[in-house]
Amino acid sequence: MKTSDELYEKVNAFIDKLPYNREPKSLYEPIQYVLSLGGKRIRPVLMLLGYNLWKDDPERILMPAVAVETYHNYTLLHDDLMDNADKRRGHVTVHKKWDANTAILSGDSMLVVAYQRLATVEQAKLKPVLELFTETALEIGEGQQFDMDFENRNDVTEDEYIEMIRLKTSVLLACALKIGAILAGAPVSDAEALYKFGEQIGLAFQLQDDLLDVYGDPEVFGKEIGGDIMCNKKTYMLINAFNRANAEQKKELQKWCSGEKFDRKEKVAAVTRLYDEIGIRQLCEAKIEHYFAEGKKWLDQVALPEERKVELRAYTNQMMKREN
Repeated sequence: MKTSDELYEKVNAFIDKLPYNREPKSLYEPIQYVLSLGGKRIRPVLMLLGYNLWKDDPERILMPAVAVETYHNYTLLHDDLMDNADKRRGHVTVHKKWDANTAILSGDSMLVVAYQRLATVEQAKLKPVLELFTETALEIGEGQQFDMDFENRNDVTEDEYIEMIRLKTSVLLACALKIGAILAGAPVSDAEALYKFGEQIGLAFQLQDDLLDVYGDPEVFGKEIGGDIMCNKKTYMLINAFNRANAEQKKELQKWCSGEKFDRKEKVAAVTRLYDEIGIRQLCEAKIEHYFAEGKKWLDQVALPEERKVELRAYTNQMMKREN
């Protein structure tokens, strides 16, 4: 069996060698550029690890694995445009390096390229793979729209937020794992259990991201903390702070969230102090633990010897920065 580090290297090497022979070059250069920026390659590695549970030749499905990575990066390209972001992974975003029209058109083409790469799977597996991928792509769009809708609401519930991150983040991790299982010829029940595993781990992963944006070490987190606080993003943290705050705490939260001009350090420190008072960190940590434990239960249900699951367990522990 391959290690996650070996699979990560294989994914990057495969991406680096992909040809872009169509014209005009100006349409395809941004696609190649976005995929060259690196990243953790979590989704393709998960697909390869899912496949590797049953089969020992994960190299065989590098193209569909990279198809899912192509799709993921397409969503990031359009996210950056919608957010008017200047940087992605330390590099200039497509709409800044080129322009907004190029970002839209190259992004649209990138989605088609993702389908083109996915359609290389063997004919017998093509229908279930395309059906799963298409349903997932629709769900991700729905999650993104919910996220946008939440920006204009002050009554978002915890359940609504969890459903939004399930759609926006979790389902693609789950999809990658299940496609790996389908391509390996896994039993339907095992493929579905693997999907549920990915879904739960994805929820834990996104909640951890929310937590780290407030309490993370900037050196480890890879960016300045407090970004979600500064833009009043409706995270698990902020939603529960409003829902659980007393009248005085709620008034102070509203003051920080409604004002337009604040010193960054002052606002982040004040909101973090309120989170501490209300017990939001402990609440979020408990929720992360819940979803991580639920995920482990689903992986336990996959009917394979434990030694076949070691690498996948290790990788998800690494994703979650856990020891076990």
